[in-house]
Amino acid sequence: MNITQDKVVELDYTLTVNGEVIDQSEPGEPLVYLQGHSNIIPGLERALEGKAVGDELQVTVQPEDGYGERDEENVEELSREDFEDDIEVGATYYAQAEDGSVIPFTVMDVSGDTVKVDFNPPLAGMVLNFNVKVLNVRDATPEELDHGHAHSDGDHDHE
Repeated sequence: MNITQDKVVELDYTLTVNGEVIDQSEPGEPLVYLQGHSNIIPGLERALEGKAVGDELQVTVQPEDGYGERDEENVEELSREDFEDDIEVGATYYAQAEDGSVIPFTVMDVSGDTVKVDFNPPLAGMVLNFNVKVLNVRDATPEELDHGHAHSDGDHDHE
């Protein structure tokens, strides 16, 4: 079976940026996603289209097909009062938007009562290099299609 729209795919992956491993799947814990539903970045999803179990590929994803370009307008200064605890430079925190969604941001600098933060994704503007091995491909269940993502064992179980 090949990877096409609405197939659930399991894969092992390693992500490197500038030769440094940024992220990888753990042995026995593959990434599981639903093809064609923007569960993973567009450049990787496109590269996997049509592949089959056992295929191994190296995929280079440019920023526009990954996490986008860096936008310096996404760097803002917040008040120290907006933070409850000690602020750690380089740490990721989460802000709640007006619509209730959660937006991650990274603290860049703390100066007096001002905290400089970056709302860009940490990998924005970077070329992503994936080593991927396709472990399994199956048809999605009606529930998975309805929800728009793959369910691993135990997700959404109602006993």
